[in-house]
Amino acid sequence: MTSRNESYESMVKKLEDIIYSMENKELTLQETMKSYEQGIKLCNKLYKYLNEAEGKIKILSNGQEQDFLRDGE
Repeated sequence: MTSRNESYESMVKKLEDIIYSMENKELTLQETMKSYEQGIKLCNKLYKYLNEAEGKIKILSNGQEQDFLRDGE
């Protein structure tokens, strides 16, 4: 379904397409279950992608988290 090098944006687009299909098309129960399963798999991949990105950001900022709202006040 998704390749290892697939971008975050393309995975979000696929998830949006699945949601649209489930909300706006008359699907059989089997089609709905398959779409739901694909959506859950995409959600898990997106969650993992975001967690990895957060880890990289923490490394790049030397683990120093900042409250950007307070810095800008």
